[in-house]
Amino acid sequence: MADMLVNLLDMEDYHKDIERLKAEGIEIFRALAPDKFRIIEWVKEHSSINAVGECDKCFSNQPISCFIAAKGSKILGYACYNATAPDFFGPTKVLEECQGQGIGKALLLRSLHALKDEGYNYAIIGGIGPAKFYEKCVNAVLIESSKTHNTYEHYLTGIERRELQ
Repeated sequence: MADMLVNLLDMEDYHKDIERLKAEGIEIFRALAPDKFRIIEWVKEHSSINAVGECDKCFSNQPISCFIAAKGSKILGYACYNATAPDFFGPTKVLEECQGQGIGKALLLRSLHALKDEGYNYAIIGGIGPAKFYEKCVNAVLIESSKTHNTYEHYLTGIERRELQ
């Protein structure tokens, strides 16, 4: 599970992406405490048990470090930061049927700008999935040494994967 690095001082603004989605009826907003269990259940259904733990942690942060994409009251996706470790982006997920609409990019940019607003100049995208997506959207670069040593090498799912090899 390799990581990527993003220069937060060299990112595009997120407002145009959010306004475009808003015109389509899709809102991107910071999660609120009253929605915690609804969001956690959605993450459990559409992501993984590991993502549930990370998302749950975000509700302990001030401000809450989770953004939601929703159309009306229907959750379409989420993105977390400062979950596994400070200055980390992820986990994130957009419903399969909603991918390709710019929702993931808007969630990514909004989250990374929140990290920048909190004083960080660089961010780590932890345990990357779609590396090309991150390269394209925010010029993220692979942290080569994270291929062998990273934050996730001591979590239970990572240990299970190594045991099965």
